[in-house]
Amino acid sequence: MEVVLRHCISDLYNTLGLQVEEEIDFSILSVPHIHPEIPFKSPVLRADYFSFILTKEGSGFYCLDDHKFPFDSGTIYFTNPGHLKSYELHESSDAFIIALSEKFLRENVHPEIYGEFPFLLAEIVPPKKLSQEDFEEFEALYDQILKEFHKESEYKDKILGNLFTVLLLKIKERFWSSYDPIKEGNRDSQIVKSFKRLLETEYKKLLRSDQNDVKLQVRYFAQKMNLHPNYLNSVIKSKTGRTVNDWISKRTLSVAKTLLMNTSHSSKEIAYKLGFSEPTHFSRFFKKQTKLSPSSFRKFKKV
Repeated sequence: MEVVLRHCISDLYNTLGLQVEEEIDFSILSVPHIHPEIPFKSPVLRADYFSFILTKEGSGFYCLDDHKFPFDSGTIYFTNPGHLKSYELHESSDAFIIALSEKFLRENVHPEIYGEFPFLLAEIVPPKKLSQEDFEEFEALYDQILKEFHKESEYKDKILGNLFTVLLLKIKERFWSSYDPIKEGNRDSQIVKSFKRLLETEYKKLLRSDQNDVKLQVRYFAQKMNLHPNYLNSVIKSKTGRTVNDWISKRTLSVAKTLLMNTSHSSKEIAYKLGFSEPTHFSRFFKKQTKLSPSSFRKFKKV
């Protein structure tokens, strides 16, 4: 099965035959309109955007990584960036999907979007069945968003952002008010597990190699995991309490100490091996972390 990596909203439009050239950060689409032939089975992709799906009449299932969730009429669910996704539609006569980027959320909803709405980082998101009253409330919001989306206004993004803020607050109020990202991070966050595994793999590789052609920075790990650097950092910080840079720094320091204690490599050689552009940068980094220069640390530990 083909996997499309880093699938953005513009890619979604092009896949559906809706040709666009510019980057899209917000869209709302009728599911029956974009998938007129039912049943429908999607390819597997790794979306680089959030999706919020409201199904009034329809059924099917969606897959996130190795999780499979059935949904039917009267449900709402969302998916976030980074996961391998696919879905099947068995019936679809009335449903809408809102697709939007993290950029849109930060610029038009809240600059600290994950602090305000931490549930957006949830990785296991079963569909939520709504009561008739609740569904009508969500449906009215979707209708208003759809109406504003098709208007031309200099305030369009801000209006959409404010309407979407109401939608997020309603979702939080109904289903996610007690969500704790740290609990998920410690228990079953696939992104946290993958990052820690990759961190160990890359540093073990670095220890075995005589040369290092790679700078182990946030962008490098994000690229390896097919995630946007900002999103990766938000997930790791929210679910572990530490930034990606902090994890990298701690691992870099640990490897530096190992090399200083157990090899004859000079500080200069170790600096380049660890990806520092200049030995002085490595010395400053090491001293900031340990209060000792690399050479002083080596002498102290060998006494």
